[in-house]
Amino acid sequence: MNTIQPGSFLTLHYRLAGPDGADVVTTFNDKPATLTLGAGQLAPAIEARLLSLEEGVRTSFVLEPGEAFGPRNPEMLQRVKRGLLAEHGDPQAEYHLGDVVEFPTPDGTGRFAGVIRELGDDWLLFDFNHPLAGAAVTFEVQVIGVL
Repeated sequence: MNTIQPGSFLTLHYRLAGPDGADVVTTFNDKPATLTLGAGQLAPAIEARLLSLEEGVRTSFVLEPGEAFGPRNPEMLQRVKRGLLAEHGDPQAEYHLGDVVEFPTPDGTGRFAGVIRELGDDWLLFDFNHPLAGAAVTFEVQVIGVL
């Protein structure tokens, strides 16, 4: 029976659930995922838990708060002036708590997102942490194939 090793090419079903048990992502209701272990498609802590699992195994494990997506970083909370948002985006845009807003990277080659956590008169407080940073998550996996 093939076991998962660093660099293995995998076919698997997986489910990631947040601290409330709700699915964040699942492939169990669709086609299985294919990926190469170590290519950065899964969080390193999740990949470490997959090592040595055998083809055909179905299991789940809990990753402690911060283990999968890092701890919450208070420096990732940033106030952004409404004028700056209007200057670089839609000046007519309305913002609400919980909205996700995308920003260009400084070099203009990519994008990143922040969630609005507070609304001030002339500023918005954005949280640029990963949504699951600092949270315990459950990862369920069914290993279908290992090459």
